[in-house]
Amino acid sequence: MAKVATRVSYGEALVKYGVPNENVVVLDADLSKSTKTDTFKKVCPERFINMGIAEADMMCVAAGLATCGKIAFASTFAMFAAGRAFEQIRNSIGYPGLNVKIGATHAGISVGEDGASHQCLEDIALMRTIPGMVIINPADDREAQLAVKAAIEHQGPVYMRFGRLAVDDLYDDDYKFELGKGVMLRDGKDATIVATGLLVQEALKAAKILEDEGISARVINIHTIKPLDEEIITAAAKETGAIVTAEEHYIMGGLGSAVAEVVCKNAPCPVKIIGTEEFGQSGKPAELFEAYGLTAENIVKNVKEAIKLKK
Repeated sequence: MAKVATRVSYGEALVKYGVPNENVVVLDADLSKSTKTDTFKKVCPERFINMGIAEADMMCVAAGLATCGKIAFASTFAMFAAGRAFEQIRNSIGYPGLNVKIGATHAGISVGEDGASHQCLEDIALMRTIPGMVIINPADDREAQLAVKAAIEHQGPVYMRFGRLAVDDLYDDDYKFELGKGVMLRDGKDATIVATGLLVQEALKAAKILEDEGISARVINIHTIKPLDEEIITAAAKETGAIVTAEEHYIMGGLGSAVAEVVCKNAPCPVKIIGTEEFGQSGKPAELFEAYGLTAENIVKNVKEAIKLKK
């Protein structure tokens, strides 16, 4: 099957699940062709608003629409959503707990040639600090579309993280997306790999490499980083005794930090966190993933190190 970028899935899901719901309105900060909200605009222009290059204003308008009973989707690049408009998201959306859904596209280092200024690697950390904010980072086309459906059905603010890079499908038509629930893609007894977004596919590759070397690794996809599925993480810590997390994000404040918090509280064990530790740079996504260690091979290396740390 053809690879699909989750930003494309976002646009398609807005049409599939948003158009039938008359309360759904979509706002964009003059990037609709890139965020793919133009897909919604083409079929439902009366419920689409181009706010121009004014991300902070867009968040406030979305908040105002939510106070009138609308389900407002505010879309732009992750760097401009989480970064430039953080204060408006915090005070105008998060604090009153309004029903605004933030569609943040072009997240992570896989934005590639756009370089460090556009490679948002701190958005999960920023959104995690806002009480009541739900954070979803889907791994493939189907999961991204179902995430939009779940966001519409959820009452309250939601931050959705979508990528520019096309990815393979992980799930079939029978997949059931549950907000706040992790998905065990592969069982194992020696260690657990907990991944999110694009790194889920690398985690599965790593597990296969490890299997060929006689190491059994469990793989868990965390699509909802907040609220985190503490039950599946705690069980993994207790049953495998070692955890490696992998994400296209800074190691500070992201998935790894969230998992470590749960492990420290419920079932202490070695935790290794794979992510970036510095600003990105311009380059092809595959080359950047290699340069920053966001690869199956680096996951394998860290799993072996984590296993050695087990008591």
